[in-house]
Amino acid sequence: MTTTIAPPSPSDIVNPTATRKRWERPALAVLLLGTLIAYLINLGANGWANDFYAAAIQAGSQSWEAFFFGSSDAANSITVDKPPASLWVMELSVRLFGLNSWSMLVPQVLLGVASVALLWATVRRSFGPAAGLIAGTVLAVTPVAVLMFRFNNPDALLVLLMVAATWAMTRAVADGRWRWLLLTGGLIGFGFLAKQLQVLLVVPPLALTYLIAGPPKLGKRVAQLFAAGAAMVVAAGWWLLAVELWPADSRPWIGGSQNNSIIELTLGYNGLGRLNGNETGSVGPGGELPAGGNGMWGSTGITRMFESAQGGQIAWLIPAALLALVAGLVLRGRAPRTDRRRAALILWGGWLLVTGLVFSFMAGIFHQYYTVALAPAVAALVGIGAVQIWGSRDRLWVRCAGAVAIGLTTATAWILLSRSASFQPWLRWAILAAGVVTTVAFVFPLARKQSVIAALAAAFIGLAGPIAYSVDTLASAHSGAIPSAGPSSGGMHGMGGPGMRPGGDGGRPGAEGSATTGARDGAAPGGTPPDGAATGAPTGMPSDGGAQGQDGTAMPDGSAQGTNGGDQRMGGAGGLLGGSRPSDQIVTLLEANGTDYTWVAAAVGSNSAAGYQLATELPVMPIGGFNGSDPSPTLEQFQQYVADGKIHYFVGGGRGGPGGNSESTSSAITAWVTANYTATTVDGVTLYDLTQLKS
Repeated sequence: MTTTIAPPSPSDIVNPTATRKRWERPALAVLLLGTLIAYLINLGANGWANDFYAAAIQAGSQSWEAFFFGSSDAANSITVDKPPASLWVMELSVRLFGLNSWSMLVPQVLLGVASVALLWATVRRSFGPAAGLIAGTVLAVTPVAVLMFRFNNPDALLVLLMVAATWAMTRAVADGRWRWLLLTGGLIGFGFLAKQLQVLLVVPPLALTYLIAGPPKLGKRVAQLFAAGAAMVVAAGWWLLAVELWPADSRPWIGGSQNNSIIELTLGYNGLGRLNGNETGSVGPGGELPAGGNGMWGSTGITRMFESAQGGQIAWLIPAALLALVAGLVLRGRAPRTDRRRAALILWGGWLLVTGLVFSFMAGIFHQYYTVALAPAVAALVGIGAVQIWGSRDRLWVRCAGAVAIGLTTATAWILLSRSASFQPWLRWAILAAGVVTTVAFVFPLARKQSVIAALAAAFIGLAGPIAYSVDTLASAHSGAIPSAGPSSGGMHGMGGPGMRPGGDGGRPGAEGSATTGARDGAAPGGTPPDGAATGAPTGMPSDGGAQGQDGTAMPDGSAQGTNGGDQRMGGAGGLLGGSRPSDQIVTLLEANGTDYTWVAAAVGSNSAAGYQLATELPVMPIGGFNGSDPSPTLEQFQQYVADGKIHYFVGGGRGGPGGNSESTSSAITAWVTANYTATTVDGVTLYDLTQLKS
């Protein structure tokens, strides 16, 4: 004889606070407090994390103009290649607590905890406290989420705002009020100011959900959706309009654009270019990537999320989430149009399918950490599916569906863990043994005690791998432009794979990078410096900032090609993917009379400039922006800055992407400097004093 757990009653959904279980608040407190403590562990080891954004955060904490525009330097020569909303949170923290790793990264941790809490609340509203707790737990331990909620990229705020928009839409489906639709649109619009068009991936699921399940009549539902769209445009458009209308000669250049236009950046480099691979000014020759995206960003296709680079980040529970979606929709098959549980399934399932398919087939720039945008949907569907299957396990087909989900999860964990065979080798065998037994047992009716044991075994199968990867992520330092969670899997596709973290070990599985101390080598004050932050080019990398893989091939963007990761933090002048690491002698030289200049130095590429700026806390001009390919400043502008005594030094040896070719503005500036000023080598870095012409 079996027992079942009844799903939440309608009264639970309408007013969930009225029927809270005694265990619910303590369980939520444990989840949120545990997430907070875990995310704070070893946080300072990440140092400046992504130097590109860290430099902008430093600039915004010094200049309100830099704060508003998202400038890379406090003198406002050029912006980062994203809107500034994600920087604002960290910049305000740095203004309050000073510039250090913790003041910059703790706000990201808090955004992560808030995302877990909001996901719990959203899922709980439709499927009860157990589903909410499972969903929150899955999100908290997803490896890529653990990574990005401790990093200074825009993704932490993006995820929070997408979950918040889903929460607001869940409220709208419940009562049909205009305010929830307007709030949904406003949250999406503000998400646009974090990472532009990526937030729009959740718009089709949001709109479809309300169009199907919203309480009002069809005409009113359509009108409300148009109102939500208007709120979205207003929430994002005020900043875009301000930037477009601001006189170009009195604001910074829009980084990532070739024509100093935020609209161009939105629709090109950060927009359609990500889909079709035609990204002018990017890191592919001529701004175009190989046809089909089968190049430095990996192969496109339906299995992309399961490939070596992405699999360990997010794929553990994707099969279970998809099966939970199908089973849930079948279980709600005869429910009325406005059924809130089916609406939740459409919403979360649409999020997973739309975002997952776009990520799988986009031919432009794609990094494995982008997959954090899938984490809330996967977590929600797993929580929903667990409760739905458990509550209806008296039906044979539901038990079979649960068994298939467990079997697929077991197979996925086995494949992912086998890619890093030296990492906890016992774990995949334990998951396999538990998975085989539990898969078979789940098909049969079980007594209550046996059912509980099977449920605990299923939790182990689904969470053991992600937790192991997350623990490894917490214990390791991560930095550079392309962070990755978990141990190395040898799954690089040009731009780096799992395990690509700082350290002179090249990212070998199980190897420990050596740490250096002090703030002048690039370690954030108040935190443990990143591994491998010592001055000088890392082992195996050419002195010009390029990189060689095991096959000896140098990638055009400076990244390693091969099975071993590389140090993204470049020594000396820096490079495309990692910031410069100035020595004490260079910092002392730059700081001498540094406040007499608008820019204490200039360097080609934002990451080359970032390390000097972070070490001195003085503006350093990043010529050409992130890739070194933006026409900012022009040669004539640079020459005028030098003539006016606004720039003290030019740093040689820095580089951006291949967009900085021999005909680029940055190349022209470099040629002019080398022809007219004398080079001096200081601790392996070539400096040109722009106040002293060649004799």
